[in-house]
Amino acid sequence: MIGVGIDAVDVDRFARLLARRPGMVERLFTEGERAAAGESAQRLGARFAAKEAVMKVLGVGLGVFKLRDVEVVLLASGAPTLRLHGAAAALAASRGVEQWHLSLTHTAQTAQAIALAE
Repeated sequence: MIGVGIDAVDVDRFARLLARRPGMVERLFTEGERAAAGESAQRLGARFAAKEAVMKVLGVGLGVFKLRDVEVVLLASGAPTLRLHGAAAALAASRGVEQWHLSLTHTAQTAQAIALAE
């Protein structure tokens, strides 16, 4: 195992941010993520938490790569996993990451993600 990261998002706060800055959704999420999550602040919040969890696994903060470089995708089974692009993919490769595991969960109040890199 290379690392594990966890993050939580306050759903109400995240929803208010997205309402104040409508262009933020396109800046943070890929087309596929937006299609899968719809307008659900809980689902979008869990995907944002996944991006933050990946940063924690890789030991970096905001600004090292675009948040859209970390994409939550669904397998045929419906389970979430990660697809990295651009600078995020290059950084993960340089750290020896060969495989990702991802778990997402949310309630009305909190969205959470755990990412594990092998």
